[in-house]
Amino acid sequence: MTLTLDIPLNDSQFSAQRKSEVLVEALPWIRRFQGRTVVVKYGGNAMVDPGLQQAFADDIVFMASVGIRPIVVHGGGPQINAMLAESATPVEFRNGLRVTSPEVMEVVRMVLVGQVGRQLVNRINSYAPLAAGMSGEDSGLLAARKSRVIVDGERIDMGLVGDIVDVNTELINSMLDRGQIPVIAPVSPEVDEVSRPTGQVLNVNADAAATAIAQALCAEKLVMLTNVAGIYGAWPDPHTLISEISDTDLRAMIPRLGEGMRPKGQALLDAIDGGVASAAIVDGRIEHALLLEIFTTRGVGTMARRDDYVWGDDDD
Repeated sequence: MTLTLDIPLNDSQFSAQRKSEVLVEALPWIRRFQGRTVVVKYGGNAMVDPGLQQAFADDIVFMASVGIRPIVVHGGGPQINAMLAESATPVEFRNGLRVTSPEVMEVVRMVLVGQVGRQLVNRINSYAPLAAGMSGEDSGLLAARKSRVIVDGERIDMGLVGDIVDVNTELINSMLDRGQIPVIAPVSPEVDEVSRPTGQVLNVNADAAATAIAQALCAEKLVMLTNVAGIYGAWPDPHTLISEISDTDLRAMIPRLGEGMRPKGQALLDAIDGGVASAAIVDGRIEHALLLEIFTTRGVGTMARRDDYVWGDDDD
């Protein structure tokens, strides 16, 4: 029996009570994810708004502090576009898609490794020396091959754009075992059909790279920060936001999704099919969206899961 006392609270007491309720709600989720690997794709507004940047860094540090093994994979679309314009780098488009020429690749490399990754590492490390910035080129972290892009039945050469074909899981796990937080820029060395390096570097989509890393590590969860609230049953009706969906239902739904959401839905499904226990699209415009997704019952986005997924499962 629970006894509830009707005692009026002042603002300070009410705020403290709400915080305690949040912590209590988080407890089972902390236990669930403790010691588990969570891959986070960092993108959208969270990358360009200083307040959201700091909130994201706070979330990652909190996750590490309670025993979760976070990995961050970041894009940098807005920053790359700004640098391309500022440097007057020639840009070619084919079928509406930007071609990654050698000149564009140099800008991509410079922005992702030298700007976005370094800024995030510095924010995380303002608490403690936890984060280590790296790219797919470092110590054979990632390997990629040129993408085969088909548009209207025609193969389009998109230049130096690739898909991940190998992940150095031993390197990543050794970092996690030491308590480090890998912050990964997805520019990756190209390999040929027999996995020999070609000497070329490829631009890899951050969503795809995060999915490949989560699959290779059999991560407990993949979280993608975006500029949308999640997947809607009837876009754009906000009341139809789907908070949780099984892989069977998502597979059936993907053909009906809009062009912008279909690749994200497919990325969730690919993660689940590849052995990741659950995968979520989260609205990166919300402060501390990452913590809200992982440590609350409903989360703040759309979580896809295996049909047989049970949140209370534990290997202990």
